[in-house]
Amino acid sequence: MKITITGRKVYLRDNFKELAKKKLSRFNRIFDEDADAAVVVTVERNRQTVEITIKSRGIIYRAEATDFEMNDALDQVVSSIGRQIRKNKNRLDKAIHSAALDQYVNDYLHSAEEENTDEYKIVRTKHFYVKPASVDEAILQMNMLGHQFFMFRNEASGEINVVYKRKDGNYGLLEPDVE
Repeated sequence: MKITITGRKVYLRDNFKELAKKKLSRFNRIFDEDADAAVVVTVERNRQTVEITIKSRGIIYRAEATDFEMNDALDQVVSSIGRQIRKNKNRLDKAIHSAALDQYVNDYLHSAEEENTDEYKIVRTKHFYVKPASVDEAILQMNMLGHQFFMFRNEASGEINVVYKRKDGNYGLLEPDVE
């Protein structure tokens, strides 16, 4: 696993970097060498936030913790990612060891940008893998990321779908109409 450690508004000492690498090394048996882990430490008003994002074959794990001590926040965020992995071990094994990854959906994203350029300002474009998944797996991934929606390729139909969290706490599914 490749680990990148970044400090925002703070100088990170070597002992913290070594500690972060040591704590993340316990996940090496789960992820292959192509996995990327990004550790971002931010300091604001004497509160230290540690955010860890692990990307592996289209699956993203993300956790964040804030504390007065950087090392305490690191402990909290590593245990949070560990809980996510343990909670979803069976599905993760299937997803991590599957070789099927789809290409980016650049054409779709660029055509949507061109249509709305006159009225809206695009401030960020995000590229990601769209991998085949069931609706349950997509909801699980959305919840792990803490997002309100998640785009995926439906295993059953092969179409791009979106699951989203409704205000009443239930979930919705957006499917393209063939007509």
